Amino acid sequence: MARRRFLGLGAGAALSAGLAACSSPLASGLAGAQPDTADVIFWNLFTGGDGANMVQMEQDFRKAHRGVTVEATILGWGNPYYTKLALATASGTPPDVGIAHLSRLPLLAAAGLLEPVSRTGVMELGVTADRFTPAAWQKAGVNGTVYAVPLDTHPFVLFYNVDLARKAGLLNAAGDGLKDMKGGADFTDAVKAMKDASGHYGAVMSITADPSTAWRWFSMVYSGLAGPVVSDAGTKVSVDDEAMRETFAFLQSLTNGGLMPSELNGSGANALFSTGKAGFLFDGEWQIPSYRLVKDLRFNVVPFPALLGPKPVAYADSHALVVPHNPRRSAARTANAARFIKSLLDDSAVWAGGGHIPAWLPTQTSKAFLDQTPQRNYVQAAFDAHYDPPAWYTGAGSDFQNTVGATIIEALAGRTSPKNAVAAMRSDLKRYTTTRPPVTMK
Repeated sequence: MARRRFLGLGAGAALSAGLAACSSPLASGLAGAQPDTADVIFWNLFTGGDGANMVQMEQDFRKAHRGVTVEATILGWGNPYYTKLALATASGTPPDVGIAHLSRLPLLAAAGLLEPVSRTGVMELGVTADRFTPAAWQKAGVNGTVYAVPLDTHPFVLFYNVDLARKAGLLNAAGDGLKDMKGGADFTDAVKAMKDASGHYGAVMSITADPSTAWRWFSMVYSGLAGPVVSDAGTKVSVDDEAMRETFAFLQSLTNGGLMPSELNGSGANALFSTGKAGFLFDGEWQIPSYRLVKDLRFNVVPFPALLGPKPVAYADSHALVVPHNPRRSAARTANAARFIKSLLDDSAVWAGGGHIPAWLPTQTSKAFLDQTPQRNYVQAAFDAHYDPPAWYTGAGSDFQNTVGATIIEALAGRTSPKNAVAAMRSDLKRYTTTRPPVTMK
């Protein structure tokens, strides 16, 4: 019954979309007859540069494991992917390995859709807790049971134009990073210096119609002052009103003070940063490949310093590898799935080419990764990672991020005061905390 209720949330549209591709492994799987067309069936949601890197990693596995076949299927990012994964698993025809964001793990685990890592065979291959970034491994667990193998950490980071930073006097003595900044005042002064150096803006961020980015920025700053905005598995609003008011006031001091645009879409932020009209860019490290294509742009990427609070915080999520529950999966298929997971971890320096920090410490400390710049410059962000609070409604691409992000956008645009923004956020959060979850959350 719990699984049926879980699948009922928006499953119909995703099901129709999946069955439209009648010749795909997804379509036959949802119909209850997915054939074992390969030794490892792998589902992911990667396109673009990430997709190309994953294809290379799949090919590397095939070369190293002659005779073991892999069939990879790419599905729509966000809610469509997770709904299809849930449908296929509940119908008894899941993939052998799938990708999941760690922020999405609580609901998947509570619905009984995932195998505990201890039952997948990967630990016998040396995949153990001590070989992962601690924050990612901790997030891979739900109620003391680990359900996912983290592949990376992808944090919200600080891009900067190297030439403008030099002009603004913000580079350290070695010239390979920024001077130390401690606190909101230091950071604001740096943004002012960048504005003077560029003659336009000190910083830019995608704001307009980009609620997820607004949430990442807000959550990172607020988390330096207070704990999660919701607690008790997402059933209780736990906002610190004063910390939230201070956070909104700080964010508005940058946008309303003219240091950065108060309304700007993604292409606008890209254009301003790419052409040297803004010194800083607030965004995810996954944007690195795009900016590498910009001629004459010299940029670097570092973690955000401590802003409102004593310690740096990096808003982040992680892609992870999961084995969906399938009581009919043979021992041979389970063993091949474990080998595939281990291979992706060992090959994750390729994955880091997209900007992501490997969660697998043997790769994170390898020459193949440490030779990559600017990736090696923000590794600390993986250790300071702050994820969405555990709840059935939070996580990457969720409606929750869209809802609270829209409220944050209103504050960034100056259309509401910090006090009113706090009240609006409380209202947003109450809507989710008082909604009955589709499965029992503990």
